[in-house]
Amino acid sequence: MAAAGSAQAHWSSRFAFLMASVGFAVGLGNIWRFPYVTGENGGAAFVLIYLACAFGIGAPVLIAEILIGRRGQGSPPMSVANVAVKAGRSRHWRFIGGMGLLAAYTIEVVYAVVVGWVLWYLFKAVTTGFVGMDGTAAAIEFETVLADNVGMLFWTLVGLGITGLIIYAGLKDGIERAVSVLMPLMFLMLLGLAGYNYFAGGFAEAVTWLFTPDFSKIGPGAVLAAIGQAFFSISVAMGGMMTYGAYLPRSTPIASSVLVIVLVDTCVALLAGLVIFPAVFHNGLDPAAGAGLIFQTLPVAFAQMPGGYLFSVVFFIVLAVAGITSMVGLVETVNHWVEERFGVARHKSALLVVGTIGLLSVFSALSYNVLGDETFGGRNLNELGDYFTNQILLPLGGLFIALFAGWVISRDDSRDELWSMHGGAYALWYFLIRFVVPPALLVIFVAGIMS
Repeated sequence: MAAAGSAQAHWSSRFAFLMASVGFAVGLGNIWRFPYVTGENGGAAFVLIYLACAFGIGAPVLIAEILIGRRGQGSPPMSVANVAVKAGRSRHWRFIGGMGLLAAYTIEVVYAVVVGWVLWYLFKAVTTGFVGMDGTAAAIEFETVLADNVGMLFWTLVGLGITGLIIYAGLKDGIERAVSVLMPLMFLMLLGLAGYNYFAGGFAEAVTWLFTPDFSKIGPGAVLAAIGQAFFSISVAMGGMMTYGAYLPRSTPIASSVLVIVLVDTCVALLAGLVIFPAVFHNGLDPAAGAGLIFQTLPVAFAQMPGGYLFSVVFFIVLAVAGITSMVGLVETVNHWVEERFGVARHKSALLVVGTIGLLSVFSALSYNVLGDETFGGRNLNELGDYFTNQILLPLGGLFIALFAGWVISRDDSRDELWSMHGGAYALWYFLIRFVVPPALLVIFVAGIMS
């Protein structure tokens, strides 16, 4: 059954598509994880390997995903099915889109709670500025957050409410309008924070951490980390890019748009490193704090730095924007499918999708305390969801997307969608998507399962 107008909707401009796609790709993991992984794996040497993997593995899959979405003109399962039928193949290939749909929904249930933490800490930054915060107090504060189910649920619902309002308003009045304002605002804020750090101290140490090449750290582990980071950081195989591709007018070139998305995503991640790590180094804190960097380490830095109140507020606004725009892409993926599958209007499907995510997010929140000891195969609910998506759905989904684009879709059909690519560029993409990307993603899948 056709969606209630969604399949016919299109981005009003290439800028809107790029902002939405970058907003979907740039998430909380990019902002804290990419700089940390870069510093731990050889700095500039790792960045070079990452860029090679991003353009050699991530970008080809992203091109394929958008290609399938635009040619299929539907939700991820419907787009894959439509393209398969046009190629004279079985509609059962739609399982690839179904994997992306399941990944988006599963990720959103867990991710919504983390975005709730960000909004809660934004509120704390506005009301207290983390004045007087030290390491012990910051750890206690975060433990208190994890123990407060009412607070976690409230802020999770605030984040879902904002996301739901954007989806409810539609493609042009909701998603386009939001990302066209929020993403440039986020970029300007990141630049402002990085500029502040240049004068506040710790900037030279951060630049050394991020950009000094140390080839002695480059080994199989670093290469595997670069492949995984390149694949996951641009958010492929989650259905979002296929959904956004379905809204893409034929006049918009796919390949050059993907190059912009990957470059901007990488630049934002590195810029975030110049925002986070100068504060960490200047205040003698641990740069390897992982996820705790945002919620336990940085508040201590905010309390100690001049202008820390303003810095903390702007920083958590940046994180909130990154989190919300990523949630919009995840929710829109499922919302588009619900509209299409059940023939309901957007406002009804938005309420249904956001409502069910809100209900399931209760269990995600409880897994940080009450249900923390309830495990399945040694993992609690959140750990199980993370493993299922990151180690199974995403690498396998990317693998099947590559196989579908390289071996099922005819060369003429893919060439027709990638009309803007010169012959040599298209030949390179076609070679990568057939012979390089599948074994690389198979390695990621096997390594994830083995670990």
